[in-house]
Amino acid sequence: MDKAALIAKAEKLRALIDSDETLILPNVWDVASARVVVDAGYPVIATSSAGVAWSLGYPDGEVITRDDMLFIVRRIAECVDVPVTADMEAGYDEAPEAVAETVTATLGAGAVGANIEDSSSQAAEHPMLDYDLSVARIKAGKAAADAAGVPFVINARTDVFYGGGNENALDEAIRRGNAYLEEGAGCVFVPFVRDGEIMVKLVAGIDGPVNVLANPAAPKLDDLRDIGIARVSIGGLFSLMAYTHVRDACAELADTGELAWGKDNILHPDMNKLMG
Repeated sequence: MDKAALIAKAEKLRALIDSDETLILPNVWDVASARVVVDAGYPVIATSSAGVAWSLGYPDGEVITRDDMLFIVRRIAECVDVPVTADMEAGYDEAPEAVAETVTATLGAGAVGANIEDSSSQAAEHPMLDYDLSVARIKAGKAAADAAGVPFVINARTDVFYGGGNENALDEAIRRGNAYLEEGAGCVFVPFVRDGEIMVKLVAGIDGPVNVLANPAAPKLDDLRDIGIARVSIGGLFSLMAYTHVRDACAELADTGELAWGKDNILHPDMNKLMG
């Protein structure tokens, strides 16, 4: 993808995040799911790191290699006309230089935004990375984007609420979020928050757009709009739904021999048309 196209898509992504409308992102994991989401009218494609990992036979949590992740990101970016923002986990190394390399490589794959998180996803308890290191990582990623001359959108994710967080989680999320914005992040992603009152405080305390993770136990989308959330990620829910459907269909097929589970599927010709 040429530089002018990348710039135009990055500017569109940034404008959608900064608008008064909440940007809803049904995260995808392959070209087919991306094409379905675009056909449904969504203006941006966001990848799910979990969904991509599962589709290639990896568990979630940065077990997948950066190259394998970017292979899917590149295929998606080549096959849709809308901006693509990629979940690049923790950058595949803690060093700021590695985050810079990840941003450069993500741009090279045709995506114009990326999630970069501030915890170690390779450990089950998701320990937080050092504050100063985390800020330096965002700074390095922004410098890499600036060097490429593209207004790449870093969605700086802070995991302080992982596992429910502690009594300092709200203050720490605001502290980290504002520091990341000062270093050039375009949005602050605070997943694992389900309490609407906490979301209100995040929006009030963070001096820029706030992204949250959708959850059946969290406020509904209309409520998130009213709160002032700029961006809502569906995360791995769509990929989990797809695999759940396969599992349940297998059970029904074995138990009853019926194919009722297939009556509402996308038709084969329609799927071919989406891929054409």
